Amino acid sequence: MARKSYKFFYTLRARYAEVDAQGIVFNSHYLTYFDCAITEYFRKIKYNYIDEVKKNKKDFHVIKTCIEYKKPILFDQIIDVGVTVNKIGNSSITFDISLFSSNKDDLLAKGSIIQVYTDQIKKCATPLSKSFISKIKKFEIKS
Repeated sequence: MARKSYKFFYTLRARYAEVDAQGIVFNSHYLTYFDCAITEYFRKIKYNYIDEVKKNKKDFHVIKTCIEYKKPILFDQIIDVGVTVNKIGNSSITFDISLFSSNKDDLLAKGSIIQVYTDQIKKCATPLSKSFISKIKKFEIKS
């Protein structure tokens, strides 16, 4: 997706511990970047993830990830991680995520994550809360 398709960005710096001997971010760290950005997205929409898990005994589980690597991310490079919600199902949510060079349209990687909302007591999928869906829709609607 193009940079202009995102309303939310989380900026981070590639750390030394995340790179291989060539100074390039090792592929598994991209999922960490995705996860950190989703956490910050939740903060932005004022969804208190930790409190909700404790209170409702429900949590998100990743069921599918997809990453397409476009250009390498190098040690100490600053990147902007764009997050948007592509689809809201009954019990699932699909995030589209893209990594860009800081303040540029230079696409480094793109992907998606599907999470299912799960009742932690019954160990099964459960509907997303109306308030959670409302927070996403309110944020994502283009003004």
